[in-house]
Amino acid sequence: MSAPSTKTARHAAIKEVLSATDIHSQAELMTELEARGVSVTQGTLSRDLVELGAYRVRGEGGQLVYSVPPDGPVTGEIAGRRPPEAIESRLSTLCRDLLVAAESSANLVILRTPPGAAQFLASVIDQSRQPDILGTIAGDDTIMIVTRAPDGGMAVAGRFLEYAG
Repeated sequence: MSAPSTKTARHAAIKEVLSATDIHSQAELMTELEARGVSVTQGTLSRDLVELGAYRVRGEGGQLVYSVPPDGPVTGEIAGRRPPEAIESRLSTLCRDLLVAAESSANLVILRTPPGAAQFLASVIDQSRQPDILGTIAGDDTIMIVTRAPDGGMAVAGRFLEYAG
């Protein structure tokens, strides 16, 4: 079976796979996509997952699996048209599912997530365009947030803990 190599077709295939199958890793997702005739590099797949707003949640067996929000991504121009409450609601939902810990020091906040979830959460934080956050840097399970105020870390960490609570 062959699929068009367009970004739109690839995104549709990714959504289809994630809605039909518990996918635990990007390698597993690549294998499923190849079985459907969609060839993609790991770098492109990673970008696609961010663009789709994919994130990892605990599946029925307790393992982390990829999921895509049913209402589509919160990216680019779509984020600009969504009311702030919708973006904050999505951020709150993700924090409840993904935030393990939050700590601060001066204008820095460190958020801990399960492995593989940090980049997705950081992307939503960036898209929320919170005025007191300068930016984020994400690894595999850790996000560093830089606040605009020299002493803003404690307030921002507290806000993320409230989202999770």
